Amino acid sequence: MKAQEIKKDIYFVGAKDWNIRDFHGYKVPRGTSYNAYLIIDEKITLVDTVKAPFSQELLTKIKSIIDPTKIDYLICNHVEMDHSSSMPAVLEQTKNATVITDMQGKNSLAQHYDTSDWKIEVVKTGDTLNIGKRTLSFVQTPMLHWPDSMVTYIEQDKLLLPNDGFGQHIAADSIFANENPMDIIFEEAKSYYANILFPFPKQTFNALEVLQNLEIDMIAPAHGCIWQKDEVKKIQELYNDWASGKNENKAVIIYDTMWGSTEKMARSIELELESHNIKVAVKNLKEVDVSEIMTELIDSKYVIIGCSVLNNQILPKMAGFLNYMQGLKPHDKIGFSFGSYGWAKGVLDQLQQPFEALNFETPVDSFTCQYVPTEEDLNELQNKIKELVKK
Repeated sequence: MKAQEIKKDIYFVGAKDWNIRDFHGYKVPRGTSYNAYLIIDEKITLVDTVKAPFSQELLTKIKSIIDPTKIDYLICNHVEMDHSSSMPAVLEQTKNATVITDMQGKNSLAQHYDTSDWKIEVVKTGDTLNIGKRTLSFVQTPMLHWPDSMVTYIEQDKLLLPNDGFGQHIAADSIFANENPMDIIFEEAKSYYANILFPFPKQTFNALEVLQNLEIDMIAPAHGCIWQKDEVKKIQELYNDWASGKNENKAVIIYDTMWGSTEKMARSIELELESHNIKVAVKNLKEVDVSEIMTELIDSKYVIIGCSVLNNQILPKMAGFLNYMQGLKPHDKIGFSFGSYGWAKGVLDQLQQPFEALNFETPVDSFTCQYVPTEEDLNELQNKIKELVKK
């Protein structure tokens, strides 16, 4: 296994995980990668590592360029174990390397590993590290998406190494975005933001504000593909849109159904929305994963949720989705709920609770019916949708 040069004397030494399909509850149908970068200069510097099962692949790629004992610095931009769990193996090889991280990173590393013998140098926003021809600068980006998160920037190469920022979960043929189908790469970037960074719009804006003052022609994240030239501006614009809550004239209908009544209502809502030229995505929780739904939801103006009742509770998949959605904290949405019940009408009030918690607008009262909806029920439901889209 050989390293791949991404800029003069800067190499991709990460690993592609073709087989992973679940990333702590977030479905990754195209796999992922764990990206690490080796900088050859007067001081040899490794930026981030890989998930522990791939540590030997990382070391083999490093050895294709230099002897690992020559590494002077190991930069830890983020302590989460998909990026840091090979650090013990790397440091065992390097012996004299100094770990560069921020104070939160230092504390977190000590909670994950035995760092008693590690040489650690703490940096903060504005600090720099001269490694020869290059000077590395650091910007802390706390809670994007862990307290220890930071980015590394190399002015001489116009290169940003943002760890989880601007990433995608994909194991692609090429490590460069523009050498793959770009629609897929942007789709995965959107899914990544929706399922990982969505709860942190303020932190995203703070990071974007800092980065706009930097000259960047390449962004090399810790997952997925590397952005170059025009793509750099495009992905920053998309992050700005997603963080701002910018919505399209679009609705996502999320439902679960027992005997088909709630599904019949969902289809009726779909037809009414389409008659108002609103784009609609309909997602049956029995068939579609929650991470796919969140990717649709990120830029939908309307979030419409429907369910039936089981054992005096909403259906388990719906309960799980609502919990997942609340954790990701979508904002600036209009909510509406509907459903069918047998003898426990009040249970469906639970569908409104996430709307209240997330400060969604709810200009129209929810709609429920008992058992199978009649034509009269469906007409009333469609009238509610007419009222909803006027708001």
